[in-house]
Amino acid sequence: MPAVTVRHAADADLAQVGAVTAHAYVADGIVDADHWYADELRDAAARAAAATVLVAVDPGTGRVVGTLTLAAAGSPFAEIARDGEIELRMLAVDPGSRGAGIAEQLVVHALREAVGRGVRDVVLSTLETMHAAHRLYARLGFVPRPERDWSDEVTMRVHAWRAPQPPGALVEAATWPSPRTAAVDGWRVGLSGGVTRRAGSTIALVDVPDVRSAVDRVEQLYRQDGAPAVFRAGDPENPAGLAVELDRRGYTAAAVTDVLVRDLVAAPPAPGAAALAGAAVTVRVAQEPDDAWLDVWLGGKGGAREPSHAIVAGAPATYVTATDARGVDVAVIRAAPVDDWVALSCLQVVPGARRRGLGRALTEQALALAAADGAQRAFLQVEAGNAAALRLYGALAFRPAHRYAYRVQPLRDAGTGC
Repeated sequence: MPAVTVRHAADADLAQVGAVTAHAYVADGIVDADHWYADELRDAAARAAAATVLVAVDPGTGRVVGTLTLAAAGSPFAEIARDGEIELRMLAVDPGSRGAGIAEQLVVHALREAVGRGVRDVVLSTLETMHAAHRLYARLGFVPRPERDWSDEVTMRVHAWRAPQPPGALVEAATWPSPRTAAVDGWRVGLSGGVTRRAGSTIALVDVPDVRSAVDRVEQLYRQDGAPAVFRAGDPENPAGLAVELDRRGYTAAAVTDVLVRDLVAAPPAPGAAALAGAAVTVRVAQEPDDAWLDVWLGGKGGAREPSHAIVAGAPATYVTATDARGVDVAVIRAAPVDDWVALSCLQVVPGARRRGLGRALTEQALALAAADGAQRAFLQVEAGNAAALRLYGALAFRPAHRYAYRVQPLRDAGTGC
């Protein structure tokens, strides 16, 4: 796939958005250039005022090469969406830019956007003759809903997508445990001395009698730990009033994170051994992270080996390392099982070995090992802005299931300089 950037449309994009949309529909014979609907396609400003318009932009030229609109149920551009659904409309890719996966990037970004809003159901309408689009939708997990097909001037086929069930905050935490934990009114306070937000955050999944008092006590624990307080926010079980209280205290949103999920049973993963062999790389598998594994991982992360070892070795896991023909370790990944899940993390490829498919191959290898050990589902967590990782995991059939963010206490209030 090309390195296009998918983002929300800006006002300056809207003229291009309208032109690309109308041009694509006319070129495909869906509508005549002088049809009233072509005028609606050109009016991207009206769409942007009532819906969310995404654009795929060529970063080299700044040119809009694709677009997609998300319409909430009940909004002017929603034709079939019901309560609790988001509707995708007006997917268009410039004819000269097709065949490179831009439509897929737009749809996947839209699915992540829907999940990030807490919406788990996405619908769209398509023509019977749009076979390439049908293949794309099927690959991404959409299913036909013939009972919802409808007609205007032509018959429209409805396809629907439902977000996979996420593992949940506690399952995720079990695969990346905190060095120390404390409880505040049923909230799980993870303390890592500021080494990692994932292990060093508070998971608040129950209501409390007094949110303000509970946050005060959480902040006191973090002061004793020498780090700013961090809350994981965005889980549906978060108590009412928590977000408002964090806003009041000036907590910032950091590391907006997508939880991606894939099934290991209906579509068993194939090991990446062939790709690794093609790259003249061998693999070793261990149940503990040795210094060499840690050095490859930390080479991209920074940080000290000792506290990092305590965190990654804090739960049962398999540690996979790829070694090149010189005997040099060039890539690592970690796979931690819990219940019927496996969590993938710590994928790192050294700079000199990148762009050779090692990241994908090592991920496939870890998934195959986990499936052989009985895992039925896999998940991983990716920062929402990490476009390269999201493309990789999307190609490996991972789908968005949940989005959360870490809310971080302002340093001026944290009593620490770290």
